[in-house]
Amino acid sequence: VQLQASGGGLVQTGGSLRLSCAASGRSFSNYDMGWFRQAPGKEREFVAAIGWSGSSTYYADSVKGRFTISRDNAKNTVYLQMNSLKPEDTAVYHCAAKLAGSRLSYIRGYDYWGQGTQVTVSS
Repeated sequence: VQLQASGGGLVQTGGSLRLSCAASGRSFSNYDMGWFRQAPGKEREFVAAIGWSGSSTYYADSVKGRFTISRDNAKNTVYLQMNSLKPEDTAVYHCAAKLAGSRLSYIRGYDYWGQGTQVTVSS
């Protein structure tokens, strides 16, 4: 599975962005999809994930109520709608894919990673 993330940019506090991650290769609908982020000097952390069917989602506490993950299996794409953005959301955001088995938030369970897209939230 090859993953291509896009949609990052510079936004003011309180603004919104929508990230997209387009997948190619093996059957997209077989994979759980996740978003992770890494800020300078910090470890990569879990943000949100969605199960292969789209029926289950999971969020980090820090983004719950502000971010929404969704997927369109017909378009081989997963989205991350980010609202009410805060400066602490500034990071490089990566999408990732894994087969079902490990829990959605388990970073080591993800086998395929896309390049990141930079999100910068100004105060």
